[in-house]
Amino acid sequence: MASGNACIRLIDIHKSFGTQPVLRGVNLEIERGATTVICGESGQGKSVLLKHILGLIHPDRGQVLIDGTDICALRGAALSRMRTRFGVLFQGVALFDSMTVFDNVALPLRERSRLPEKIVQERVATALAQMDLEGSADKYPSQLSGGMKKRVGLARALQLEPDILLFDEPTTGLDPVKSHDVYRLFFETQKQLGYTCVIVSHDIPKIFNLADRIAILHEGKVLACLSPEDLQRSRDPFVRAFILRVMGAAYSSADELFDPSMNSEKEAYEKI
Repeated sequence: MASGNACIRLIDIHKSFGTQPVLRGVNLEIERGATTVICGESGQGKSVLLKHILGLIHPDRGQVLIDGTDICALRGAALSRMRTRFGVLFQGVALFDSMTVFDNVALPLRERSRLPEKIVQERVATALAQMDLEGSADKYPSQLSGGMKKRVGLARALQLEPDILLFDEPTTGLDPVKSHDVYRLFFETQKQLGYTCVIVSHDIPKIFNLADRIAILHEGKVLACLSPEDLQRSRDPFVRAFILRVMGAAYSSADELFDPSMNSEKEAYEKI
């Protein structure tokens, strides 16, 4: 049953590349104004799913509904208007090396809005201050640390005031401390601004208790999409096996997580 608060709905999404099926009937609802993390091991189709949400890839079968509108059916100006609702931060951040930090952040406003330059400069200055980047406005990407580049990317993604923000493995290449700081910034910013946030990540231990909902993608399907608390309480053997695998450092053995009376849980753990 569809939720009345769903901003994004993926309905029976199937996608293959050649003879290789990647998504095998994904059903997922993304709640408005919440942070949903799509997790799963490498090669499970997480980034492919994110590109479906943005309309960069069309499914072989199924629908991607953004507030009830199938993005896959849109073309031309209608698709462009829909995409203005999105802010995106991919793995590599994709800053322009020949532009300063200030100009990188200002780019969406200069290219896609009609704001006067004075307003553009004011908004960019405010964004840099919010990201603790005031002293870096005149620097170039090559002069920044990995964590600083991520903050610049977030500032740029927010310039057109999107109501949906998509992150694809946003802490790739960062050490554990910087990864934690970047995720904390992402979640704090989301709570302040209230946009709908979708994060693709394999780094679940760092964000497990920060997300509103976590969707587990395995073998082309969503096993579950629940709050962290409900995931930990789940009796589904595959869900519990996944939690053990990604959060295994918190447990000394499978016996500490699995109910001894439920042998299927350990069997599921061996299969994942």
